[in-house]
Amino acid sequence: MKQSGDLEITNLTKSFGGVRALAGVDLKVGARETVGVIGPNGSGKTTLFNVMTGIVPANDGSAIWGRNGTDLLKLKPWQVFEAGVSRTFQNIRLSPGQSVLENVLVGCHVASRTSWWSVLAGLPHVGHRDSAACDRAMDALKFVASGIAAAPHRLAGELSYADRRRVEFARAIVSDPALLLLDEPTAGMNPRETEEIADDIRKIAERGLSVLVIEHKMKFVASLAQRIVVLNFGRKIAEGAYENVRSDPVVLESYLGRKGDHLTQKLETGM
Repeated sequence: MKQSGDLEITNLTKSFGGVRALAGVDLKVGARETVGVIGPNGSGKTTLFNVMTGIVPANDGSAIWGRNGTDLLKLKPWQVFEAGVSRTFQNIRLSPGQSVLENVLVGCHVASRTSWWSVLAGLPHVGHRDSAACDRAMDALKFVASGIAAAPHRLAGELSYADRRRVEFARAIVSDPALLLLDEPTAGMNPRETEEIADDIRKIAERGLSVLVIEHKMKFVASLAQRIVVLNFGRKIAEGAYENVRSDPVVLESYLGRKGDHLTQKLETGM
């Protein structure tokens, strides 16, 4: 596992033209802690991940990670990955025409330090590297879903939606990260699939990772997270335990446009 430690985000700000997607967000994830981030569409959740991982630059703020005090906002995406931060995307990003194993092997790239000329020359250490990468990829697949690992050469595009998500999980953990960012891992799933994915995430977290998970379904997040952070219009409007956040009138109004505890069921299911 890469460097572990706390993640501390301070005054994270990002604007797109006249739209302020993040407006001074403060957020902390402790070592081996799972924190959930919820909020209505357009609240800044995915922008939070994109800024943290170097996909889009921040306008202001910091994201200090690990014992070394690395500011993720100063790194390129591949450097964030090398620092031990891995992520998934709201829309599953697998190559459907490649095998399950090939998709997971993409996550092994961070450990590869082989020069192009040694590959062309077919030097022995290249074969050893590739063999070790395959072993790591298979271990990740077996850990996440043994059924998928039983057919690693099956095309990813042939898998069910939930199993494609599991392949994405395997790709995210094969590099042995210390912080895992999950962007709406159960989007489009039915209740049974949602419960199964929750079990998968709990199992991954038990490896000792810190986890930051974005979701619309508060009850799903509550089953995983020690704390829940609520965003709306780029601002943090609430933070705390599930029982406190679910009944917060500001949270209910931001989701539903109305106040009242009788509406919490819609909030919990993401409907």
